[in-house]
Amino acid sequence: MGQDGMAARFSWASLWVCMVCACGTQSLAGGELTDHRDSGAAGQEAGLTGGASGGAGGTTQPSGGSGGATSPGDSTTSTSKLPCDIYADDGGPCVAAHSTVRRLLSTYTKNLYQVRVGGSKSGTGGATTEIGFGADGFANAADQDAACGSGACTISIIYDQSGNGNDLTFAPAGGAKTTPDYEANAKSVPITLGGRTFYGVHIAAGVGYRNNKPNGTATGDNPETEYMVAGATYFNGGCCFDYGNMETNSRDNGDGTMEAVYFGGCTIWNKGGGDGPWVMGDLENGLWAGNESPYNANTSVPSTWTYVTGVVKGDEAGKNHWAIKVGNAQSGSLTTMFDGTRPSSRWNPMRKEGAIGLGTGGDNSNAAQGNFFEGVMTARYSSDAADDAVQANIVSVYGP
Repeated sequence: MGQDGMAARFSWASLWVCMVCACGTQSLAGGELTDHRDSGAAGQEAGLTGGASGGAGGTTQPSGGSGGATSPGDSTTSTSKLPCDIYADDGGPCVAAHSTVRRLLSTYTKNLYQVRVGGSKSGTGGATTEIGFGADGFANAADQDAACGSGACTISIIYDQSGNGNDLTFAPAGGAKTTPDYEANAKSVPITLGGRTFYGVHIAAGVGYRNNKPNGTATGDNPETEYMVAGATYFNGGCCFDYGNMETNSRDNGDGTMEAVYFGGCTIWNKGGGDGPWVMGDLENGLWAGNESPYNANTSVPSTWTYVTGVVKGDEAGKNHWAIKVGNAQSGSLTTMFDGTRPSSRWNPMRKEGAIGLGTGGDNSNAAQGNFFEGVMTARYSSDAADDAVQANIVSVYGP
């Protein structure tokens, strides 16, 4: 999300106050933006961790092609396909895929992410260590533990698993925050799956990742499908905890120059039903829960959920059609929260630029917070059957 579209009514300074104050009861604590409506990172970690300190172990470069285990605690090979395999079979292979938890494409053989010990939080110096995955496809978190030890440690690269080279590194300066963003604390979000501990990406205010030189992503009014799995209890009302399609210059380039998945409680532009949080589409100069505001059919994500799957899809050029889907990443299927036309001619046709961002708005607005575990982008409007199969795979991994 950018802010330039509101310049006629707000100065940047005024809008920043709105982002930090009016969109939720928030405060700065320990240098991080917190929201008193949610449990915060510490509360989520307490609910996620089960005392396991070891990682996946095994080889860091498996041969690939065998699919993934249904859970990291299951040593048998599953015939269920991974998200990028499912979308490829559907005719729209992943053009970007990121996770610090697991492999998302069965033929991927490289590393999942890189950690930095020492050096600058904004991406320089220190010693780096590559974090691969074991034969079951899950991250070798023990390698992170060994590299990071008891000192400061950040996530320096989140590798793209699609084969397009769309890796994510710390976000450069943008129109809203005119200095580069920080890398995430690599230890902040331990997640226990199948009795073993892995790590997510903890987005606090000031943290963000970007790739402004993308390869293969959707541009203009062309179609795409995006999803992310995020922590459902750690959010705020700041702009904008996004994952997806953004401007290639980290500026607000006008309505429709973005199309990203958003999760949080921001009400600066629009909202869904209830008090939030919601999964919405960040279309630039508008976080939309549907095509009007409030769009009450897009209901608040239940406070009982631990993880949420959020899906945003833009249909083929000229169709003026998009959709939002939401699911509990631990059980059940996806619910279509919106399926219809763009909000107005301001967002039709779309003018997507194809850059990839995580944790910020399109112009590097970075007052938001959230916990990210995985996400993918395609350049096709996927079928409902493919979305359902991806959700089933997600549940097989994150379910209790």
